[in-house]
Amino acid sequence: MAVSHQIDDALLEQKIAAVVQQILRREVDGLFAEKIAAFVKENERRSRELSLMERMVRVEEELKSLREIEAARFDAAEKRFETMEKRFETMEKRFEVIDQRFEALQREMAARFEAVGQRFEAMDQRFEAMEQRFEAMDQRFVAMDKRFLTLQWTMGIGFSFLTLLMGLLKFWP
Repeated sequence: MAVSHQIDDALLEQKIAAVVQQILRREVDGLFAEKIAAFVKENERRSRELSLMERMVRVEEELKSLREIEAARFDAAEKRFETMEKRFETMEKRFEVIDQRFEALQREMAARFEAVGQRFEAMDQRFEAMEQRFEAMDQRFVAMDKRFLTLQWTMGIGFSFLTLLMGLLKFWP
C-alpha cells in the first residue's frame, strides 16, 4: 500500500501539476495578453507622440528654413536698397554738378546781358549825341535857309529896283 499510495500521490501530483499548469497558462496568457495590450497601447501612444514630435521637428525645420529664406530675401532687398541709395547719391551728385553748371551759365549769361545792356546804353548815348548833332545841323540849315531866303529877296528887290531904274532912265531924257 505504500507503493500504491505513492503512485496515487504521484498521479495526484501530476494531475495537480497539470491543473496548476492549466491555471497558470490561462493566467499567464491573460496577464501576457494584458501586458501585450498595455505595451501595444503604450507604444501606440509613444508612436503618436514620436510622430507628433517628428512633425514638430519638421515644422520647426521648415520654420527655420523659412526664416533663413526670409533673412536671405531681406538681405537681398537691403542690398538692392543700398544699391538704389548709392544710385540716388550718384544722381544727386550729378544734379548738384548740373545745378552748378546752370548757376555758372546763369552768372555768365547775366554778365553777358549786362555787357550787352551797357553796349546798348553806350549806343543810346551815341544816338543821342548824333541826334543832338543832327538837331544842330538842322538849326544851321534852317538858319542858312533864312539867309538864302533873305539874300534871294534882297537880290530880287535889288534886281527889280535896278530894272525899274533902268526903265525910268530910258524914259527920262
